[in-house]
Amino acid sequence: MTANNILEKAKSLREELVAHRHYLHTHPGVGFDLQDTYQYVYEQLTHMGYAPNSYGKCGLIASCGHANNGKTILLRADMDALPIKEEADIDFKATNGNMHACGHDTHTTMLLGAARILKELEPDLNGRVILLFQPSEETFEGAKDMIEAGVLRDTTPDAALMIHITAGMPFETGSVIVCDGGVSAPAADYFEIHIQGKGCHGSMPQMGIDPITVASHIVLALQEIHGRELAMSDEAVLTIGTIHAGNASNAIPDTATMGGTIRTYDEETRAYLKERMEEIITSVATAYRATAELKFTSGCPTLVNDATLSKEITGYTKELLGPQMAFSKGDLEAMAASSKDGSNSKKSSKATGSEDFAYFSQEVPSIMLALAGGKASDGYIYPQHHPKVMFDENALPFGAAVYAWNAVRWLEEHSL
Repeated sequence: MTANNILEKAKSLREELVAHRHYLHTHPGVGFDLQDTYQYVYEQLTHMGYAPNSYGKCGLIASCGHANNGKTILLRADMDALPIKEEADIDFKATNGNMHACGHDTHTTMLLGAARILKELEPDLNGRVILLFQPSEETFEGAKDMIEAGVLRDTTPDAALMIHITAGMPFETGSVIVCDGGVSAPAADYFEIHIQGKGCHGSMPQMGIDPITVASHIVLALQEIHGRELAMSDEAVLTIGTIHAGNASNAIPDTATMGGTIRTYDEETRAYLKERMEEIITSVATAYRATAELKFTSGCPTLVNDATLSKEITGYTKELLGPQMAFSKGDLEAMAASSKDGSNSKKSSKATGSEDFAYFSQEVPSIMLALAGGKASDGYIYPQHHPKVMFDENALPFGAAVYAWNAVRWLEEHSL
C-alpha cells in the first residue's frame, strides 16, 4: 500500500475516529483510574480482531504482524486526562471534573485508527507492530509501570515512536514536526519539603519556631542555585508551586509543607540540583532551629531521540504528507535562519514540558513527533492544560496515517 493509499484510508475513517474521540473525551480518567477508557480501547481492539494484553495497573498492548519475519516497532499513545473542570465551548464536554486538556484522547483515537489500518495490512507487514496504550503519563508513572511489568522484555521492540498533538501551532492542521536526534524533553522531578517547627501563640513568637519563616528563606535560597551556581549552558528550572502552613492568623503553626518540580536537560545537572537542594534545605532549617525533610516523589528522565531514527521517520513522514506539512526541527531552524529578517513564524524552540515516553527512550531507539492540532488564527488559542483548550479533529486522520505509514515503512526498510 502506498503512502497516498494509507492517507486516503485514514481520511475515510474520519467519522469513526471522531466517534472514538468523543467517547474518550466525555469519559476522562486520571492517572491509573481509567476504567471506562481501558474498557473502551480493549473492546475496540477486540472488535478489530486483536487479542489485547494487559500490562501493569491498566496498560494495554496489541500486536500486529509477525516478529519472526523481521523487526518490531512500538507505537505508543497515552490515555489519561487531568483533574481539570472543562470550560471548552464544545458539545461533548466532560462533566466528571476531569478533562483531556492535553489531548491524550486524540492520541488514543489516532492509534486506534492506525490499528484498523494495520490490521488490514497485516499479511503484508515485514515484521511486527506493537500498539501500546499507556496510562498515567501526566504523573510520569505509566511508562515506568508498564516497563516494570515486562512490556519491553516481552515484546522486544527495536524502535519506538510517539505522537503528541499541540494546539496553537503556526502550521496547517495535520502537519508534523519530527524531533532531531538528542534530548527533546527535559527530565522532571516532583518534590515535597516538610518543615517541622514549633507552634505557639502569635503574640509570643519567642516560645515557638516559625516554619513559615523557614519556608520563606528556603524558597529564596533555592533560587540562588540557578542564579549563582549553574552556568548559562546548564538549562534548568526549579519551581516551588505550593506552600501550606497554618489555619489561624493569630498562631504560629507547627509545620509547613512545600511542593514543586525541577526540570533539567542532562543527568549531571539533575543530580547536582538534587544534591544542592538537600544541603540547602537542611542547612537553612537548622539555622532557624527547625528541621526539614526533602522527598522526591514522581518524575522521569530526559527524552532522548535516536538520530538515525529521526532521519528515517522524517523521510517517511515527508513521503506521506509532503514537504509542506512535514518538517524536522532542523528544517525549521534552517527556514528561520534563511528568512530575510532573521526570524520565522515557524521557528523551532526547545520543549520545556516533560514526557514519560522518556522511559522508553532510555531503553529503545525512540522518536517523538509533534502534530499540529489547530492554528491560533483558526480559533485554537488556548494552550495545553488550559480548561478551555480545544483541538481540531481534522488532525485525527493525519495522526492515524502517520502512525501507520511510519510503522509500515520502517519495517520495510529494516526487514531481515
